[in-house]
Amino acid sequence: MSARPGSATPLGAGSGPPAPVVGLPPPAERGATIIPDKVVARIAAEAARKAQLRCAAIPPDRSGPAALSASAATHTGSVRLHLTLDLPYPTDLPRVSERIQRDVADRVARLTGLNVREVTLTIRRLVTLAGTNRGRVQ
Repeated sequence: MSARPGSATPLGAGSGPPAPVVGLPPPAERGATIIPDKVVARIAAEAARKAQLRCAAIPPDRSGPAALSASAATHTGSVRLHLTLDLPYPTDLPRVSERIQRDVADRVARLTGLNVREVTLTIRRLVTLAGTNRGRVQ
């Protein structure tokens, strides 16, 4: 079976690497995918929310802790993240903070392909979850 120029070759006919696509520049010259800081911050905020639920056992109650905030600064394939969040009282702050930082860094790196250089946490306040619905003692 012979193939005309421009037609597909039969399966198994070519044993070498695939031929380059005509008309496209090499992959290194095509450009790069740029993820805006705002998008990386949203990904980090969602990752932090999930890590906060898992590590600090904060229930997804809107009347509880205030929503967390995140910011990101990307530079040449790496990112620095800053998260501001509430944590429950009592809790082991160093352990929970480290787990949240690690979980957020892993998730952001996996979803964006960026190298997460640093995850800084600011704990806005400690929230007593057990007694939030108690009334005033007289």
